[in-house]
Amino acid sequence: MYSKILILRFPPTHVQKPLVCNLARDFDLVFNILNATVLPRKEGVMVLELSGPKKKFKEGVKYLKSQGVDVQNASQEVERDDEICTHCGSCTAVCPTGALFIERPEMRIVFDQKKCSVCELCITACPPRAMKIHPARQEAWF
Repeated sequence: MYSKILILRFPPTHVQKPLVCNLARDFDLVFNILNATVLPRKEGVMVLELSGPKKKFKEGVKYLKSQGVDVQNASQEVERDDEICTHCGSCTAVCPTGALFIERPEMRIVFDQKKCSVCELCITACPPRAMKIHPARQEAWF
């Protein structure tokens, strides 16, 4: 299974087309919408996690591009500095995806970067500033 977080920009003329639904139906891909601003007659922006077999993933991205959608790899990721983290738990209260959670009975904070949607809420919630944003490692993905 191949999975990436993508940023899609839809031209105003395409915001009412079911392009993302077609990814599931026509390419057998699974999507999870992490953030979206799509309004009639305005550019639409959507952040989604797209998953499926690598060949189908590439075909799906090619389809989106052929429809006039600008497709970009999410260009940043969140990282935790374990030496600074005090395991206070403030970040777990704001994490919408469960990427940050309390491991019991140790009461340690665990960060599962694969679940992170890069919403950045944990960065401002972290009192010792152990959560940081940095450019994502770029790799060929389509």
